[in-house]
Amino acid sequence: MPSDMAGTATFWKHPYFRDMALLKARFTQHRYELHTHPTYVIALITQGCERLRIGRRRIVAPINTVIVVNPEECHDGERQTEIGWAYRTFYPSVDLMTQVARELGHDHIPLFAPATIDDPILAHKLAIAHQAAEHAPDAAEAPMLEAFRHLLIGHADWRRNVQPCECSGAVQRIAVYREVIDADIACGLDLQHLATAARVTRFQVIRDFKSMTGLTPGAYIRNQRFRLACRLIEQGLPLAEAAAAAGFADQSHLSRVFKRAQGITPGMFRHACIQDGARLIAHR
Repeated sequence: MPSDMAGTATFWKHPYFRDMALLKARFTQHRYELHTHPTYVIALITQGCERLRIGRRRIVAPINTVIVVNPEECHDGERQTEIGWAYRTFYPSVDLMTQVARELGHDHIPLFAPATIDDPILAHKLAIAHQAAEHAPDAAEAPMLEAFRHLLIGHADWRRNVQPCECSGAVQRIAVYREVIDADIACGLDLQHLATAARVTRFQVIRDFKSMTGLTPGAYIRNQRFRLACRLIEQGLPLAEAAAAAGFADQSHLSRVFKRAQGITPGMFRHACIQDGARLIAHR
């Protein structure tokens, strides 16, 4: 079912940390489909209340709540009440967060438990950092580092870096599936093709994707196409060409998927990539 994007969204790159995107949005009808990001997602709810799923956990996030989604964790989002919700979001790269963690004395990639964070000091620091990136780019570095420091010291779950032993070969099979999909991302979903490559049944393919990614095979492929389109747009490819290369029927198809996964249009994303510190506002 298509999502109604009633609301306003502003998307731009951080003026100092150029590998981190920022989003300020207010939605009344929009509904995110399950998707993943290669980056972290750190969101501060500034109005209303959002309902979302992170992995297998269902969460309700009221105003002043901080939400953190780890890289590659599937998640969605929609309004909890009729008034919708507003939020300010950071998308820091794994390299950026790892670098900050290293400066704080940790050698591992930081991870977070899938839950809301009720921390007024953190909420305040994130709000200041986001507003500085929007209105005071020359003074945006220090507030961002302070906010990250508070988040990592107070809320990172360093125990999650110790990965449990995986049974039934699901990790190895997922690697096979990904190799097959990446080799021809534009092809249609063929469960038998994936099953044959991994020497399992089609039902095992479905179980593996659900257990390891939280997505169905079809949703995973759509998400990978979306992420490929993002990379191609960042590299300067025209939107129509990026859509075709990533396996979308046309640019309109890409736009629909973009809105459901990112909350913005491909044009907004492209503008943020090519403009130094520029912001683009979309009204829906």
